[in-house]
Amino acid sequence: MKFSAQEEYGLRCLISIGKDYGNRGLTIPEISEIERISQHNVAKLLRILRLGGFLESERGQTGGYTLTRAPEKISIGDVLSVLGGRLFDDSFCKSHAGTVTICTNTSDCSVRSLWRVLQDAVDRVLENLTLKDLLQSENDFFALINSNFESVK
Repeated sequence: MKFSAQEEYGLRCLISIGKDYGNRGLTIPEISEIERISQHNVAKLLRILRLGGFLESERGQTGGYTLTRAPEKISIGDVLSVLGGRLFDDSFCKSHAGTVTICTNTSDCSVRSLWRVLQDAVDRVLENLTLKDLLQSENDFFALINSNFESVK
């Protein structure tokens, strides 16, 4: 499984803006420099995040992009959904049936079951993560994740 570049870079841009939460906001050139992503791509990603309701922008010399709500109120699952969607969706089977109109494994497909189990696990993790969690140091983040998995067992 792979996440797309759009999901990776979009999340990185959101984290940069999250680190600046409560300040004036960051501009496209500033985010481009921080994340080493072209200004064109940053602008595209910020537009998607703005339309998704995570960012607001202020024009002008003192303008920039800011979060629409506090980092602890922004679900990473929601962000990734806006940036690229789910890893597996039931419609996948309809569009990858091969040369026939209906998949030959429709009634009993262990591969589909695998994708569903993985998607459910990913959804459970992502629905409990917020932008605030990703603003921590890597060690603190891993400690948080490990403690969350302990409570799931």
